[in-house]
Amino acid sequence: MTVAVVLFTSDLRLHDHPPLHAALHAADEVVPLFVRDPAVHAAGFDVPNRAAFLADCLADLDASLRRLGGRLVVRSGPVAREVRAVAAACGATEVHMAAGVTGFAHRREERLRKELDTDGVRLRVHEGVVTALAPGAVTPAGSDHFAVFTPYMRRWSKERLRDPLPAPRAVRVPEAARGEDPPERPAGPDLSPDLPPGGESAGRDRFARWAEADLSRYEDRHDDLAGDATSRLSPYLHFGALSPVEVVRRAREKGGAGAQAFVRQVCWRDFHHQVLASRPEVSLRDYRSREDRWRGEEEAAEDIAAWREGRTGYPVVDAGMRQLRHEGWMHNRARLVVASFLTKTLYVDWRIGARHFLRFLVDGDLVNNQLNWQWVAGTGTDTRPNRVLNPVLQGKRYDPDGGYVRRWVPELADVRGSAVHEPWRLPEHRRARLRYPQPLLDLGEGLARFRQARGRD
Repeated sequence: MTVAVVLFTSDLRLHDHPPLHAALHAADEVVPLFVRDPAVHAAGFDVPNRAAFLADCLADLDASLRRLGGRLVVRSGPVAREVRAVAAACGATEVHMAAGVTGFAHRREERLRKELDTDGVRLRVHEGVVTALAPGAVTPAGSDHFAVFTPYMRRWSKERLRDPLPAPRAVRVPEAARGEDPPERPAGPDLSPDLPPGGESAGRDRFARWAEADLSRYEDRHDDLAGDATSRLSPYLHFGALSPVEVVRRAREKGGAGAQAFVRQVCWRDFHHQVLASRPEVSLRDYRSREDRWRGEEEAAEDIAAWREGRTGYPVVDAGMRQLRHEGWMHNRARLVVASFLTKTLYVDWRIGARHFLRFLVDGDLVNNQLNWQWVAGTGTDTRPNRVLNPVLQGKRYDPDGGYVRRWVPELADVRGSAVHEPWRLPEHRRARLRYPQPLLDLGEGLARFRQARGRD
């Protein structure tokens, strides 16, 4: 009786799961294993929102496996130690897992391979599980990765993605595989009250309903803040509850401009993964070196606090920050606006904003979070590093009737139309009743400071 272990990490699903598929074909029995790694806690990654979503994912994965005759084995401790112990107890000869791109993932894989080699157990790492196209699958001449998105997208779009794999029909788990109950959802003040449910079942249901109702209109509506027509699939892709290969293939089957625009966003995700795979240090350091002397926590303490709490006096910025706190998620257009405001209007170090996002974003990861922040800050892959998003103009363009602002900034609920984006222009007697703060600074002053800091006229 042959046994293989499948180590689940950021791939918490049964559909289109290459490591599980390979293990089931190679062995009579398979141990679906998830390890609660204390290193994740020590690094500060298991914040309440992501811990709650993870708990949902694991519960759903366990329930799905049980319907197939199996179960999820959950262990707690250092990954290499726990995987080695499970493999030894069950007599496993192979361990299968998905490849990662972060420095954390690379170190985990190296430790695991070293420990398993001691026992003569083979580690098989599968590419193209957490992304639609594996990092390094396409490269430009003279470099190991693309530094600009558009040429990457052209090459990426020409590649044929593999066929999605079906979910298994049965999973037989050896009796010797011992574990603990999946973790319960945490509680506490940092848990966002409107956090979405996690898990493959919820993700597949959401994708199916959204694709039917909104995919065809995505190109026209994805920047509509009040319309909220984006897919909201990012948490499910982050935890691997949905396969990016399957998502892209199904969107392309639908066809049309909306599907093309949506697939472009998935391509952005792959683009960032291939950048970080080649340059893992940019999770903390600038991709493009600059002479920026950002303001830090001490110098800009009051401005940073106002930004975090959604009381900058710029309504679309405050709406985005309050949505983040309430839902553990933020509309992509709002993410761009609030990040530009912090880094280029307040001239605060992007890492401060990135840390705050990682504290609450249920889809927060070191790949997309850090590289998107650098893109906005002008230290990443943006070919126009000095662009500044004006929050008033952005609000009027993408929330023209003010519905998004009024939803998240109730102090302005009685201000109708586009006037909600400039409450300081209201008559004084109306401003006094709003109980909404005056702007932290004049946008012109912020722009002048940024241009001076960047050495521009």
